[in-house]
Amino acid sequence: QVQLVESGGGLVQAGGSLRLSCAASGSIFSVNALAWYRRAPGKQRELVAAITIGRGTNYADSVKGRFTISSDIARNAVYLQMNSLKPEDTAVYYCSAAVRENVYWGQGTQVTVSS
Repeated sequence: QVQLVESGGGLVQAGGSLRLSCAASGSIFSVNALAWYRRAPGKQRELVAAITIGRGTNYADSVKGRFTISSDIARNAVYLQMNSLKPEDTAVYYCSAAVRENVYWGQGTQVTVSS
C-alpha cells in the first residue's frame, strides 16, 4: 500500500505562484511514475505533469513553461511548482503514483486562482 498526502493548495491571484507538495509513504520502492492531475469544476480529470522514472518529464500543453514537476526520491516526495497562474488553473490537484501494476491517489488539494 502507498499513501499520498498533498499540501500547498490555496487561493492566489492571477499571475501568482504556488508550490504543491506530495508526501508518499508505504511501499514505493518500485515506483514507475509520479504525476499531478487536476479536476476542474464540470470537467474531467486531466494530466498536468508527470515524471516517468528513467525517462523524464512531460506536461500538458496548457501548463508548459509555467509549471515544473520535480521529485525527491530520498524524501519520498513530489512537487509541482506553478507560476504565472491563470483562473483556468483553478481545480482540485491530485498526486498520483504508479507502483508496479497499481496506481495510487492522494485526497487532493484545492487551488483557486482569482482574476
